[in-house]
Amino acid sequence: MPLLIIFILIPFIEIMVFMQVGDAIGIGTTLLLALLTAILGGFIIKYQGVFTIHAVRESIAQGKTPVAEIFDGFCLVAAGATLITPGFVTDTIGFLLLIPPVRAALRKALSSKMNVASSEQFHQNPNDPYNSRQDSNVIEGDYERVEDDKKS
Repeated sequence: MPLLIIFILIPFIEIMVFMQVGDAIGIGTTLLLALLTAILGGFIIKYQGVFTIHAVRESIAQGKTPVAEIFDGFCLVAAGATLITPGFVTDTIGFLLLIPPVRAALRKALSSKMNVASSEQFHQNPNDPYNSRQDSNVIEGDYERVEDDKKS
């Protein structure tokens, strides 16, 4: 069913909306408006993408899992895909995904439906240079190999 919506229903709706807008403001203006929304969306995505990358780095530096930032990155990719698709319905979806409160609401709605395990559940040791999880079955220690001097 989702493929039916993506490949048949959305393009059909896009064509209908495009024709209605074209009748209202003219075909040239409609095409120019579609081009401008793609260009404007590209600039906004570039800016927010750089901001999201910095936020991911900052979260990692603080020892946090950047779940929200990664979700924002996926939303920006989806927004970019919808904004380069010609049409006003997909542009509306794309621009909505560019609004941080909309992404936060979407993240909250999706996280309530999903059970996501976080790496913070592993009780990371901040003094560990590799920041790996601690296993209670591992005993740390040093060893030295001793060779027998007697050979037969």
